Amino acid sequence: MTTAGARSHQPDSEAVARIGLSGGGLEAEILSFGAAIRALHFAGQPVVLSLDGVDDYVAGRTYFGAVAGRFANRIAGGRFILDGTPYRLPCNEAGRTHLHGGLRGFSHRNWQVRSVGPASVTLAYDAADGEEGYPGAMAVSCTYAIAGEGMLNITLTATCDRPTIVNLATHSYFNLDGGGTIVDHRLEIPADRYLPVDGDKIPTGEQAAVAGTPFDFRSPRPIGDFPYDHAFVLPAAAEGDIRPVARLTGPRSGITLEVASTEPALQFYDGHMLDVGQYGSRAGLCLEPQRFPDAPNHADFPSAVLRPGDVYRQVTQYRFRRSG
Repeated sequence: MTTAGARSHQPDSEAVARIGLSGGGLEAEILSFGAAIRALHFAGQPVVLSLDGVDDYVAGRTYFGAVAGRFANRIAGGRFILDGTPYRLPCNEAGRTHLHGGLRGFSHRNWQVRSVGPASVTLAYDAADGEEGYPGAMAVSCTYAIAGEGMLNITLTATCDRPTIVNLATHSYFNLDGGGTIVDHRLEIPADRYLPVDGDKIPTGEQAAVAGTPFDFRSPRPIGDFPYDHAFVLPAAAEGDIRPVARLTGPRSGITLEVASTEPALQFYDGHMLDVGQYGSRAGLCLEPQRFPDAPNHADFPSAVLRPGDVYRQVTQYRFRRSG
């Protein structure tokens, strides 16, 4: 494990740790800042977008590779009611919506390195009661572990001391060809329904059928240039069970990524608004297993409430392979 010294804009006093993992044909660099995947290579090929240095992650608002929370995705108007008590969160997206946990969500905090080995690392962050407007102190952990050939497991857990809400998501931008755009990548998502959104990208409450729409990825097909930033409703699974939620193939590299997860939804963002450093529109895409966006404001969505004595646990698995 190596550490990069903090500069004056570093919001936490500790230096940012950089942890290298390798095995199973994978090489990864993990940052303690945001518990982020800074770099990931499979068989020598970069498969995620990477910013140049630690300072780019600390100073930026890109969420590259980070763990988003306390509530990933959006909450309408930064408002929700829990057990009869209203809460207000900062509206850090156009002054209208609460996005990815607020002004300094988990993605922009320096996590502690709890344990590290050649093929795994566990990071932890303790969020204070009232941080970004959320009720309750929360203890969060993230473990990255190379678990076999081309396989990276991500385990996220959280506990709290007061009733609160939680939705964690990993926010890597994938490009399996190592360059160009992702419009010709072939994507499969085994979802019959998706969540339509309004002009603020907040779910309307409808769970619409994908059949006959641009959201039908039940059979693999090229992504194209339709602007995607939507949650797909995944087939139901027993609590804690991991099942396939997406498959992505790079046409030039022949590399396929299979994503499996415990979560009820998958946010697919095609990067059409991406404009960071050397990366332009659709240079990469996000596949984010998570709970439903704006879940606290929709009684018929799966609950995002966490109570004392319960444990939030998400397991997501990336498995890479090369055809031929």
